[in-house]
Order: sequence, then structure tokens, then C-alpha cells
Amino acid sequence: MTSAPAPGTPTPQSNLDPDIAARLKRGADGLFPAIAQQYDTGEVLMLGWMDDEALHRTLTTGRCTYWSRSRREYWVKGDTSGHIQTVRSVALDCDADTVLVKVDQTGAACHTGDRTCFDADVLPLAQ
Repeated sequence: MTSAPAPGTPTPQSNLDPDIAARLKRGADGLFPAIAQQYDTGEVLMLGWMDDEALHRTLTTGRCTYWSRSRREYWVKGDTSGHIQTVRSVALDCDADTVLVKVDQTGAACHTGDRTCFDADVLPLAQ
């Protein structure tokens, strides 16, 4: 896995299309949220973080690439677990600060082994 620069610095020499890069709004750490959604059911699977290079890799390889804030490196979903996310489409939200990646998920999306990262802790609503 390739390491990104220290938080707060832009990705050097990213191969992301400059027109797309110019539209993105990033946090102070150079990252933006990426929501993974099952393409055919609409099920929200997980939220990960990307920078310009992770988005470029996602767009060009057809596999979701994220930036791990804890490990400080890029990771391709499924490379170690086999739980692959095959990209079907990628869209920017209206503010250009979040991407929605519609995927075909193989296996669990969550690192805990759950289908989604939102299965285990559903909060009660006031009645």
C-alpha cells in the first residue's frame, strides 16, 4: 500500500482529472467522505475517506480505494478480506464535498463482518 502525505497537505502529483479535482471540496486534512451504497438495493454499506488519488484509483480501477486515517495508507476494499466493492458509478453531491460510490458488494462491507457498518447499533426513536 502507498502512503499519502501528512494530513493537511494535498496529495502530490495525483492523477485525478484536474477538472474533477477543481470541483472537490476537501477537509483541512485533504480528505472527503465517500459513501458506499449497494447499487441495486440502495442499501448504505459504509463510509470511508478519500483524497484525490484515492478517487482517481477508484474511478480508473473499478475497485474502491480509500485512505485509512488510522493506518495512514491507501487500501483497496477487499484486498485482504476478499469482500470486494466493484464500482458501478461515482457521483459528487450538490456541495462537491462528498462522493457516493454505488458498488456491487461481495461479502461483508464492515470490518466487523456485518453486511453494513450500520447493522449493529440501531438507535431507538422517541415515540
